[in-house]
Amino acid sequence: MSFYFLEATAFGKLFVQEPGTDTLIQLLETVEDNRKLISAATPLEIYAAIRRRERNGDIEPADAERAIDLLRLEAARMVQQPLNPSVLESARQLLDRRALRWPGALQLGAAMAAQEMFKGTEIVFVSALAHLLEAAKAEGFETLDPARVKIKKPVLEREEED
Repeated sequence: MSFYFLEATAFGKLFVQEPGTDTLIQLLETVEDNRKLISAATPLEIYAAIRRRERNGDIEPADAERAIDLLRLEAARMVQQPLNPSVLESARQLLDRRALRWPGALQLGAAMAAQEMFKGTEIVFVSALAHLLEAAKAEGFETLDPARVKIKKPVLEREEED
């Protein structure tokens, strides 16, 4: 039984239609809520992105409010990894080992803390950022980019590399 850790770029696909949104929605519909993980910082990161898009005129205020309402509902359904000293230390160590910016290190650090909490359980790190997926693989995670898989019922299959 796998758990899925949704990094912010993946979780954000639930609120803005973009490549990978449909795949991510289908995946999450097949996974119990107690196996969906996010960092406690992720809802704030997505909230900021929605407000930024609203201020830039990319989305209408009413659409922003609907997205924020949906964000609150979806975030409440996820298991949230708190930002505790263990997460922060993991992120710091990642910054020493990998060429990451601090938000990515914080996300991957939270996934590493979750992996410690759920020992013996596979955690799939889900992101839309190639460099973060590469770092997660190097740290021993299975990874998934929702924009690089195609839907084939009843399972998701990775697209063949060109």
